Amino acid sequence: MTTPDQPTASTRHPQPVDLTRFAWLSIAAAVTTIALKSTAWLITGSVGLLSDAAESIVNLVAAVVALVALRVALRPPDRKHNYGHSKAEYFSAALEGLMIFVAAAVILVASIDRFLHPAPLDNLGVGLLISVVASVINGGVAFVLLRGGKKHRSITLTADGKHLVTDVWTSVGVVLGVLLVWLTGWERLDPIIAFAVGINILVTGWGLMRVSTAGLMDVSLPEEDNERIKAIIEGFTADDIDFHAFRTRESGHRRFMEMHLLVPGRWTVQRGHDLSEDITDALLAEYPDLRVNCHLEPIEDPRSYEDIGI
Repeated sequence: MTTPDQPTASTRHPQPVDLTRFAWLSIAAAVTTIALKSTAWLITGSVGLLSDAAESIVNLVAAVVALVALRVALRPPDRKHNYGHSKAEYFSAALEGLMIFVAAAVILVASIDRFLHPAPLDNLGVGLLISVVASVINGGVAFVLLRGGKKHRSITLTADGKHLVTDVWTSVGVVLGVLLVWLTGWERLDPIIAFAVGINILVTGWGLMRVSTAGLMDVSLPEEDNERIKAIIEGFTADDIDFHAFRTRESGHRRFMEMHLLVPGRWTVQRGHDLSEDITDALLAEYPDLRVNCHLEPIEDPRSYEDIGI
């Protein structure tokens, strides 16, 4: 007989996939783009390119945090964490959102100072070329992260990928702004673009904070998944078989569902258990990573309906 001190690996569910390789890819991309964008800023003096480089520093810190979160989330359930460690991914997304706020504040302050004290820009052609190369790198890594996040339903990879997409659009805006400065000679356009970039980064940070908070609050699965799961269960219902107290929740890359299954009180425990196992098998056929908790209740007992509104 096993105890909570002796957690066992599930033979019914696939084991969590190690996603840390994506975090290492993100770290490598961040280090590379920091070097490129910092060089572009140093040779041009553009505060817009400085804001772009600052966001890449945030990318690096976020990627390191993501690496740690993915390692923690990979740990199996233990005595103190019976449901596993998958919620660690939400902390990663929340921390990344906070860091984005800090980066945006630095960018906004720098852009206001440069607007009040404009300065000429140098070597714009080389600086813009370097920034474009950095953007291409970020764009490629963002595609890989978003695809991995969707496939493995990882909020950490999705958050990191969305952040890199924002970085790409930030770079596009900065490059266009610096290019217009080069063509028009209007130096204050550079800090104006940098200020707009800062606002855009704030919006991204707020989005990440909202998603991570929802996950920590045990948000339900998407409505389409809930309806599909209910439809599968309803395929087993009859005049004397029903269910209620249906709940779902999402925790990082893991999904949970529970319900109360109403069956005739005259049934044996074995028969009720067999039905619940058949329902679980049908659910796992479509949702292999779904953790199903099914509580049997006699359909004739009034006490079975005291929780019907739950």
